[in-house]
Amino acid sequence: MKNIVTLIIFLFTGQILLGQIVINEIDCDTPSIDTMEFVELKSDTPNFALDGYVLVFYNGSSDGLGDKSYLALDLDGYVTDVNGLFVIGSSAVSPVPQSIISDNTIQNGADAVAIYLGSWFDFPEDTVATQINLIDALVYETSDTDATVLMALLGETEIINEGSANNINSIQRNNDGTYTVKTPTPRQLNDGSGIVLNGVSILIAQAQYNEGDMFDITLTTEQNVTEILNLNITLDNETFNGSDFRGTTMLSIPNGQKTISTRITLVDDSDDEGDEILSVNLPTLPAGYLELNDNFKVRVVDNDFTMAAWGVPTDPTFIHVSSTQPNGYYNSLDAKADADLRQALQDIIADPAVVRAQTYADIIDILKEADQNPAHSNQVWLLYTEQGRAKLDFQTSSNSVGKWNREHTYPRSRGGFFSIDLDDIADGPDVFWTTKADSLRHGNSDAHALRATDGPENSSRSNQNYGVSEYDGPSGNDGSFKGDVARSVLYMAVRYNNLAVINGYPNDDPDGFLGDLTTLLDWHRNDLPDDFEMNRNNVIYNWQFNRNPFIDQPDLVEYIWGTQVGNNWIQPLSVDDVGASQIKIYPNPTRNRINILGIDGVSTIEIFSTQGQRLLKKAANENASFNLNLANGVYFVKVTQEDKSTIKKIVIK
Repeated sequence: MKNIVTLIIFLFTGQILLGQIVINEIDCDTPSIDTMEFVELKSDTPNFALDGYVLVFYNGSSDGLGDKSYLALDLDGYVTDVNGLFVIGSSAVSPVPQSIISDNTIQNGADAVAIYLGSWFDFPEDTVATQINLIDALVYETSDTDATVLMALLGETEIINEGSANNINSIQRNNDGTYTVKTPTPRQLNDGSGIVLNGVSILIAQAQYNEGDMFDITLTTEQNVTEILNLNITLDNETFNGSDFRGTTMLSIPNGQKTISTRITLVDDSDDEGDEILSVNLPTLPAGYLELNDNFKVRVVDNDFTMAAWGVPTDPTFIHVSSTQPNGYYNSLDAKADADLRQALQDIIADPAVVRAQTYADIIDILKEADQNPAHSNQVWLLYTEQGRAKLDFQTSSNSVGKWNREHTYPRSRGGFFSIDLDDIADGPDVFWTTKADSLRHGNSDAHALRATDGPENSSRSNQNYGVSEYDGPSGNDGSFKGDVARSVLYMAVRYNNLAVINGYPNDDPDGFLGDLTTLLDWHRNDLPDDFEMNRNNVIYNWQFNRNPFIDQPDLVEYIWGTQVGNNWIQPLSVDDVGASQIKIYPNPTRNRINILGIDGVSTIEIFSTQGQRLLKKAANENASFNLNLANGVYFVKVTQEDKSTIKKIVIK
């Protein structure tokens, strides 16, 4: 028995020795947004199976408080190439890595990467660096303070400097185990030896075409092929498939040549599919070849986009979208005031028996619908910058230019709500968390307080308070976002306990305070809810089963924070019998001309000063427009239809 055990140990040890894996090269920092980062492993023997190995990345620190893992990659199922090389890296690395990771994943330093015998299950995030089952490790930096504790934990005595930030170097292992810093050489032996593989590249003239366009895909090898090379490319990607194009995808490069092309025609159908991305992919190449690029993305612009009946926020409409609130949704508010009114409102919009919380990843899908550009169904409408942007241009990397992302109108750092691991899963409307008023963490993914925004503008806004002293929006725009933002923030202050909107500009400590209340009340009064905002309220209700009440009934704001504090709320008529309460007046503020929409039948229009003096009385039997010729200030417009009346505040400036 002892001899058998000894033999097993010998064979196991021999396998490790024969298949020793080392970290052969690392490029931890590249110019701009780190799209070319990679780690290269090398086995002593070619075509070596990496089953049983795991690659672990550690975050170092000068004070020893870090030195824990931030990523572990299981290498089961992978095999090194004919030169014994295996590359893990970003998709832009050329030749294409055998394993793809997101851009900007590898931290710059002082940090480390290590190979172990084991599984990624052994290294959950924040695992302290260890030498147990360690095969090889490299501690590196980019002109940082040395991570001496991390070095000791991994048993390393040297830290290798790749260069200062945004360098163009990589750290490469020499045959004697030392390291050299020089120009990166992924998928090539560092000493220049080994079998030279023939690289295959994909070339397409443009990154975007319209339905109906034709374009060529050209495949080129670095060297002339020595026998016919058969290639079967694919274009399918998500919703883009064989029904969306015509053209040959089975190609052959003849012996002695190095290039072949095929012409693709994009089908111009009548379906509103939205813009799509096709991805040109190469199959597994025969021995002796490697991919210089792959997953070549091309945007296909759908010309069948639709336009909504309602306007964009900079040119709003008010009569096309009605609230989908259930009949009697707000009836429990009737005859309540002050704290009782606020509590009754919270009981509706934070009812744990009804209201649902979705994940932060779900928000992307919600915003694509809720913030859809009314003028172009393939776009979202961006808060603050007041423009449309393609839904496909959602930010997925550190590069935010030309991208849109998710803006918390109530900043996370001020509210104290953040993501958890499960927030990264988009699981649709029917998978949800139960939520209540104390579930502050769910504020992170409450769609009523999240909007599609331009990436750089989101960064510029940061977590500032609202108002001229901090954030008042981009200069030169219409300010059409202001009422929307006010109602979103005020919703949060009622929906969740421990949040408050206050006067002034509180500091940025996560104490739940956000300002400026006076500014937000002014924004709310001067930018009434329009069809765009009502539509997004309806969309979000389908996901969360709650509504923003300040969109459905804007006057509620005055009873909680404004001019009607202390007065009892009188609940308006139900949704099915609102009558004159559907009247909309715009523009507001105005320069002495108003439009009144929603009039149905003979009506009386009266305008009063803030002192109650009637200044004008007119009759109308349909939507009306007329000049006022009144001094700058605040006025009230009363519209009476049969026995029902509604009063709207207007501002003339």
